[in-house]
Amino acid sequence: MVTSEIAALRELRSAVERVIGPIAAPIGLVLGSGLGGVASQIQHARRLSYSKLPHMVASTVKGHAGELVVGDWHGKQVIALSGRVHRYEGHDFRQVVMPVRLLAALGIDTLIVTNAAGSAHLGFQPGDLMLIRDHLNLTGGNPLIGVNDERLGPRFPDMTQAYDPELRALAMQVAAERSIALRQGVYCGLSGPSYETPSEIKMLSILGGDAVGMSTVAEVIAARHMGVRVMGLSCITNLGAGLGEGTLDHEHVAVVAREATDRMTDLVAGVVEALPELPVLRRPL
Repeated sequence: MVTSEIAALRELRSAVERVIGPIAAPIGLVLGSGLGGVASQIQHARRLSYSKLPHMVASTVKGHAGELVVGDWHGKQVIALSGRVHRYEGHDFRQVVMPVRLLAALGIDTLIVTNAAGSAHLGFQPGDLMLIRDHLNLTGGNPLIGVNDERLGPRFPDMTQAYDPELRALAMQVAAERSIALRQGVYCGLSGPSYETPSEIKMLSILGGDAVGMSTVAEVIAARHMGVRVMGLSCITNLGAGLGEGTLDHEHVAVVAREATDRMTDLVAGVVEALPELPVLRRPL
């Protein structure tokens, strides 16, 4: 029930503030594969494991720490989600998006979401960075299904600009200034955990998809539902099935993501530095 979701968010926000103290961070970061190391760079960090918070579930995926980190990074106050949970781990969408809803409840204005993704066409190669221009929700679900409570957001939130155009322009500017090659494309969200078949990759390409992954889409929908603007960044870790030789495995994905960490970190850091002073929005729940 939505009323229980509101109650869970209130309880969760209170639990975080009781342990960490007052939070005034306008920028939220979802540190997916390739950016987990950013959490160790945050200064004056206050950390809290998901496992110690009510209504939060811990990630079971290697490389996802499952930790909330609050502190200073490149001149700004940030709240980082070091690791995420996925629907394929056995959670429903409301559990998957609870961490992002928590960031919104704590007052963020802007969310930067990162992930590892496979290429859906040969124009995107392993190691490339892709700024998400838009997405295709092919997960088979939506975190907003069910009775809507206006305290969270409108019944029918507009997704015309799911990925904020001003933030995308800023990211492209930072990439040019720092000589970081940055592509733009459409991210396709599937449920996983199996990798796609060659025919599915071909279908995604025909539909206009450039990259494919198993996260992000539900988080972005929930963030936009609560009025948070979003920037999304993918690290292309592999060619989709049928586009290259051999088979796919998670270890290879993790290796390529780690190799791209410095460039991804540099780009996100540049965006954070360049962001103007943002408001902290204490959303009523």
